[in-house]
Amino acid sequence: MPELPEVEVVRRGVAEHVVGRVIESVAITHPRSVRRHLEGAADLAARLTGLQVAAAERRGKYLWLTFDEPDTSLVVHLGMSGQMLVQPADAPLEKHAHIRATLGDGTQLRFVDQRTFGGWALAPLVEVDGTLVPEPVAHIARDPLDPRFDPEAVVAAVRAKQTEIKRVLLDQSVISGIGNIYADESLWRAKIHGARSAAALSQPVVRTLMNEATAVMNEALAAGGTSFDTLYVNVNGQSGYFERSLNAYGREDEPCRRCGAPLVREKFMNRSSFSCPRCQPRPRH
Repeated sequence: MPELPEVEVVRRGVAEHVVGRVIESVAITHPRSVRRHLEGAADLAARLTGLQVAAAERRGKYLWLTFDEPDTSLVVHLGMSGQMLVQPADAPLEKHAHIRATLGDGTQLRFVDQRTFGGWALAPLVEVDGTLVPEPVAHIARDPLDPRFDPEAVVAAVRAKQTEIKRVLLDQSVISGIGNIYADESLWRAKIHGARSAAALSQPVVRTLMNEATAVMNEALAAGGTSFDTLYVNVNGQSGYFERSLNAYGREDEPCRRCGAPLVREKFMNRSSFSCPRCQPRPRH
């Protein structure tokens, strides 16, 4: 699933090309792409038609559009392979383009999703800590790029968790936006093994980890995000290139760029963790 930098790249593209435009019509060709909208495809298409896009918003890995109609939002789930592409209406249709919103300027916002894990759904906006967010996003914590992110509160919340620090980094109710890739990158930068207890880490150590997480995601954002295949692209269909700068994730047996030791891969929650056995020693239980 795309993480914060990748979703923010998409959000910025949608904001540039779609905000201010009126949706003239919506075509939905795959029911799975609107399965989270319980009222069905016809209802979603009808309610979107005629709305003017007011803003493209994001919290963590969650993306949504707001409109000139108050309290209405379109939550976009990118899933594993979802793409939001802006194309001329007469451009060749992508094979897995399951939703097409035709805009007043003659372009289309297309939702392309090969694996159909993502989709669109309308949701009411609710107020959480002084900010309006879609109801399905209400439980998601602020992310490190949010102007109202409170790093000291997050440090305290992390240290209150009696579990492995990597599990805490992936807990979107504690800190949002971090997935498997940027968790490994942040932990490598902070020289912390993901299996260490969050509660056993000192305030300065957790503070350093939060700073590194913020830094690595900002760097990834500047590089257009991380692309391991052709499925993650921006609204113009271009891939990000931060993958070239990864220090830990996906680099099993390659030398650590800090100490030269071969990086290791370990099983973690049906996924993989990558770390340096020398810089990030595994805790003794």
